[in-house]
Amino acid sequence: MPVPHIRRWKPLAMTAAAVLVGITVPAAADAATTAPTPTAAATGAYDDTYYGAYDDTYYKDALGKTGPELKSALHTIISDQTKLSYDQVWDALKTTDADPDNSSNVILLYTGRSQSKDSNGSDPDQWNREHVWAKSHGDFGTATGPGTDIHHLRPADVSVNSTRGNKDFDNGGSEVGEAPGNFTDADSFEPRDAVKGDVARMILYMAVRYDGEDGFADLEPNDKVSNGSAPAIGRLSVLKQWSDEDPPDTFEKNRNQVIFDKFQHNRNPFIDHPEWVGAIW
Repeated sequence: MPVPHIRRWKPLAMTAAAVLVGITVPAAADAATTAPTPTAAATGAYDDTYYGAYDDTYYKDALGKTGPELKSALHTIISDQTKLSYDQVWDALKTTDADPDNSSNVILLYTGRSQSKDSNGSDPDQWNREHVWAKSHGDFGTATGPGTDIHHLRPADVSVNSTRGNKDFDNGGSEVGEAPGNFTDADSFEPRDAVKGDVARMILYMAVRYDGEDGFADLEPNDKVSNGSAPAIGRLSVLKQWSDEDPPDTFEKNRNQVIFDKFQHNRNPFIDHPEWVGAIW
């Protein structure tokens, strides 16, 4: 019997039109007339004008599409990426998930704890590399590609990561003692409210990016749990709800921008356009 609990949704983030924009830092003399840098955008200085200019380039072949056509167009766009090795993921996460209030630390996905970047490894209270799309779902392991794609790899407490294991995502269960606000039962895991939407958008990114090409399985969300080694994760209906109720915040948008600027040079379209979740699924 699931343990009842109260969900506390974080404040509504800025609308989909307010996304991060990757623009070269201008010279000081031109600062008043040019677009803000990604660093400025990460503090909340979003501007629809620059967003529109960005869409005209990166997403231009997807605009106006819906359903399978939109999914196919986004797959083509985001498949143009630089791939990392699994070892390179360690250093990448130290940048993508850096604590904005303490540059020596990273923020852990499920606990929300700020922890030293150097405290990574295999001890229970260290942090390791969590595959949000469980690597056994499609059996891709840590292979370069889906196994090393930092759009779904996040720092997580080692023992909490183990508790999540390869479970599907769903509501309910008993609260995880080491990570209050997270819940789990025999076949599913529910993350804390502040990252529910993050988890959903990472799963849906993977479903668009990996569609059976590159020698890997066609990853797809479904509305089931206990998917085992099938290339599927559920529940889709719950993930859609989480994406709606927990829209992208500044941390998630900044992370998307850093991945684009410094590492893979591709984006998670559902962070830039949350409305595309419903347009595809």
